[in-house]
Amino acid sequence: MTYKHFLFDLDGTLTDPAIGITNSILYAMEKFGIPKVEREKLYCFIGPPLLDMFQSVFGVTKEEAQTLLTLYREYFSTKGLYENTLYDGIKETLAALKKQGAILCLATSKPEGFAKEILRHFELYDYFDFIGGSTMEETRTKKEDVIAYVLEEAKLPKENTLMVGDRIYDIEGAKMHALPCAAVLYGYGDREELKEADYLLDKFEELLNI
Repeated sequence: MTYKHFLFDLDGTLTDPAIGITNSILYAMEKFGIPKVEREKLYCFIGPPLLDMFQSVFGVTKEEAQTLLTLYREYFSTKGLYENTLYDGIKETLAALKKQGAILCLATSKPEGFAKEILRHFELYDYFDFIGGSTMEETRTKKEDVIAYVLEEAKLPKENTLMVGDRIYDIEGAKMHALPCAAVLYGYGDREELKEADYLLDKFEELLNI
């Protein structure tokens, strides 16, 4: 199979957001009065919708989770989104795919405005034909909903389209739309979590071999 259209996750796939996301959560926890924990225990927040995670991890109500999200964004919008690093080989691989005529789209559960700012920060914005994410109102946060939105807005056929991510949510979201998924092993999902992916990649540039 030769793929012509690519949907990319952002966090854990193109960039490593761990410091920015966990700093933002720690900031929200302190403001809300939740005892501090080790940073590594907050890595589970990377990938899933934040409102759901605040409720399940901290045992708070939906209204309290919304307060935590507001506090999170106070930090993330000015500092956290820049506390981020680009994984090796990302820019070169995206450039190579574009040179081959591929259509590249972003499909992230992160709010679309934040995602665009991060892509501009890393000088990746111009590689993408469409950038899709959630809304600031925390709608369209599930990966299957983001994928549906991107497929419709970018007018992509499902044929020859590949989802690329690093968590089970990317795989399950792709399967909801009968799309194959390539999972990168350097992100935040381990080999066991990603075993249902159609392809497992140790390095991002291995996309060029598919």
